[in-house]
Amino acid sequence: MRTANIATPAPQINSNPTLLVLALLLVDGLHFVFARALHDLLPPLTSVVFVLGVATLEVTAFAIATRRFHVRTFLRKAPFFLGIGALVGLSTSINYIAVGFVDPGTASLLAQMSIIFSLGFGLLWLREKLSPQQLFGAALCILGVAVITFQPGDYFRIGALMIVGGTFLYALHMALVKRYGGGIDFVEFFLWRLMSTTAWLILLAGAQGALALPPVNAWPLLLITGTVDVVISRSLYYLSLRRLKMSVLTLVLTLTPVVTIVWSLILFDVQPTLQQLIGGAAVLSGVLIVTLRRAA
Repeated sequence: MRTANIATPAPQINSNPTLLVLALLLVDGLHFVFARALHDLLPPLTSVVFVLGVATLEVTAFAIATRRFHVRTFLRKAPFFLGIGALVGLSTSINYIAVGFVDPGTASLLAQMSIIFSLGFGLLWLREKLSPQQLFGAALCILGVAVITFQPGDYFRIGALMIVGGTFLYALHMALVKRYGGGIDFVEFFLWRLMSTTAWLILLAGAQGALALPPVNAWPLLLITGTVDVVISRSLYYLSLRRLKMSVLTLVLTLTPVVTIVWSLILFDVQPTLQQLIGGAAVLSGVLIVTLRRAA
């Protein structure tokens, strides 16, 4: 089923998927860093409730200011919003808990399993088509990510398994959004997705006895995380998903580990290893093949 293109609050950006994806890559790899930073201040479920709560309030204020707050949109698509809200809420909660068992870097590497899950949903369920050249590019991307992320060690620990499970849930939500979310005004879609996710998280945290007011020193980080890791990052993510095939966006996001290497070099003067350089070159080559073929 073809997804309709909907007007967004930033049509001049939305019209250029290249700019969207480049901006997304700059912030996409920070999710586990924020989760780990908050882990030292708050219980995981408490953190995730207030992070999503901050984001929901910000988007709600924007929706009201632009007169795009319509309850009828939620009522018309309630099963869809409640479904993806539950998937994202559970996935995010799992990630926040898992960083207590594995470091953010390892968690970010394990999250690259999303490539397999998302490609599977895109090609098998959504019936997206990739040309032979794009399939070759996809194989290069997967190979490159495997080279970058391979580390000797035991990955069958509880934290690692939690990350993989959370990644699967997020990939499933991605497929549902691509299939059923394209005909909804973007601001309303994002608003009710956040509302639903936050509602599920409040119920989950309440059942676990994790609803508590954060200490004063945690609020700056909660505000930054909600704004950057949710409002900015997920806005760019969903806008990119509307402009690209799910499978193509998944492959482009294999650049995330490469961008992380670059950030490490710039901010911390950490020199990439030969293994990372080889993997990065394979990823860049694969993405170039996929995107050039799409442009052609």
